[in-house]
Amino acid sequence: MPNSEVHLARYITIAADIADRIVRGEYQEGQKIFGRSTLAGKYNVSPETIRRALTLLQEVGIVQVAPGIGVVVQSVPAAQKYMQDFDQRRVLAGIHERLHELVRERDKINDEISKLMEELMEHTLQLETRLYKIEEWKVLAESPLVGLSLSESRLNESRVLAIQRKGEEEIVDPDPDRVIQGGDILTIYGTVNPECKDGLVRV
Repeated sequence: MPNSEVHLARYITIAADIADRIVRGEYQEGQKIFGRSTLAGKYNVSPETIRRALTLLQEVGIVQVAPGIGVVVQSVPAAQKYMQDFDQRRVLAGIHERLHELVRERDKINDEISKLMEELMEHTLQLETRLYKIEEWKVLAESPLVGLSLSESRLNESRVLAIQRKGEEEIVDPDPDRVIQGGDILTIYGTVNPECKDGLVRV
């Protein structure tokens, strides 16, 4: 019988091997073949596995298992039909197994894609953080920036994203004419002009 990479139950492959030997004339109709113990040793399986294989062959009329007599070949045509059906079953089993393999490979690829996407996002955020620093600075009361508008302070070169002022709601995207007060916390995008750092403390 041709070798197969498809993983079928062992008793099924043994039954197919016996049927194939009958089809090829190794066993003739009416011939008594080996007993269960001999077959178990031949195929290196348990007697129960041989029993299941012979039961399968008997159900389709290939052999007759008679107590006190043994296993007798009953029908070559039945063996031929069984082998045709077995080949179809083997093809179907092969398709199912390959399909499961592809699904497993697909799931593995999807997992790898998800991990790479997460890694890409993490590195992208890290890179953006390094390239475009966002910092918070507190304006001290004695800072020369107090009383100046954002445009006059030249902080606008770094772009002030927001101003947190005590007792007031956060001012998001303040206009250039907004006047700086002592105690303001400025959220700044970019690098602060060194000339403006006098009187500022990083939060």
